[in-house]
Amino acid sequence: MRGTIIIPDDPHATLANLASFERLFRLGLVSDLLAFMLDAIISILLYQLFKSVDKTLAVIAVVFRLLAHPAIASLNLLNHYMALQTANGTGFMANLGIEQQETWTMLYMNVHNAGYLLAGAFFGIHCLLLGILLYRSVLFPKVFGILMLVAGLGYLLETFGNFLFPGNQIVLANIVGFSAAIGEVSLTLYFLVKGTRKTI
Repeated sequence: MRGTIIIPDDPHATLANLASFERLFRLGLVSDLLAFMLDAIISILLYQLFKSVDKTLAVIAVVFRLLAHPAIASLNLLNHYMALQTANGTGFMANLGIEQQETWTMLYMNVHNAGYLLAGAFFGIHCLLLGILLYRSVLFPKVFGILMLVAGLGYLLETFGNFLFPGNQIVLANIVGFSAAIGEVSLTLYFLVKGTRKTI
């Protein structure tokens, strides 16, 4: 949703989009929040599933996932919310001029993007640890462990690549999009269709 509204190099168009599609932008915030809340439940379920493989590793994996989404990414939604407040010029933002509105709106969205990258680093570590657990587990084909390891590396590459070598956002986003799609989507479908090889 944000990708269709926020135009990185055009603050004027972004402000106009936010005015025209405010409800869609709010829906994006609520959708993210619900996903992050559900991720807290998923984290515990994954721990229950993999604690028999390596209890310590499973705990560490869960902690990194909880830090990534329910903690960092959820707090990062404040930047999403503040971008809307500055764009609308409501409350204490009412005295801002149009140029100030554009500047602050884009600043909040840039910080929001950086917050996603920070959360991605923690989620990348989670994916690496989950990949190890999957590979060592007798409940799932080892290929899913390998795919999740690749997904984890993709997330880490995106985060550290953007912070260390700015200007390569599109390439890095494509890398993580491809690696994460293969690893996470295939594992999710396997969970939904096949389940585990045997009863835990």
